[in-house]
Amino acid sequence: MRILIVMAAQWPRALLRAALREAGYDALGARDLDEALTYPVDEGERGPVRLILLDQEAVQGKEDRRLLDLLEKHPVADPVLLRGAFQPSLPGPWREVVQHPISIAELAETIRQLLPPPSHAMHPSE
Repeated sequence: MRILIVMAAQWPRALLRAALREAGYDALGARDLDEALTYPVDEGERGPVRLILLDQEAVQGKEDRRLLDLLEKHPVADPVLLRGAFQPSLPGPWREVVQHPISIAELAETIRQLLPPPSHAMHPSE
């Protein structure tokens, strides 16, 4: 299952991708909306993006249309917002709003609860 992480901070994005890949997800990363929009909707065997984690910091100062473009491009993806502790949530059709501070492990667990990993990933001994 493909997950698209839109997060400006490189190391947290890379660590979350690694944690999700270890759990059996196909995790993609983008530093902003423009880069996120370059990913195709469906890549054959990899399937469609099923969840988009959007760090609110990655879209600060961007026009709302770019965010709508991303959500419309991936219609089967559940959008999840990651926002700062003292920021109001960006308006949108969020399935979940997660608040900083949060660890990479807690964020990965939140994603696992929203989108259970593929069944083959749940049994690593196979």
